[in-house]
Amino acid sequence: MSQQQRPNDVSIDDIPVDVSNTQSGEVDPAEVPEEIRSITRGLASEQPPTNPLVVLKAARWWYIHGKGGTDPAFQWAIEWVRHLATDTPSDVDQFDAFLEYLVTVGFADEKAALR
Repeated sequence: MSQQQRPNDVSIDDIPVDVSNTQSGEVDPAEVPEEIRSITRGLASEQPPTNPLVVLKAARWWYIHGKGGTDPAFQWAIEWVRHLATDTPSDVDQFDAFLEYLVTVGFADEKAALR
């Protein structure tokens, strides 16, 4: 590992994980790394990402920095990966909860702005 990491800031890729702020349940949109923000907005768009590894990267970030396994962004990312892997329909209610969560977190003022 070529870069120095502090004990409270670790990562397995270029996305830092702030250990002191894990699963706080309160996500400040300004603290979401640009790559995760882009992937998350993509998951809410008309043409979401189709690479499961990219989606899982965002899922991991939301799991760690959001509400853990109950975080709607994490849950939707996992649902989308399941859809990609099995080619089965995704859960529309879960997608709607994801969009509502993004509005609550501050990614947009209303759900329609995310699409």
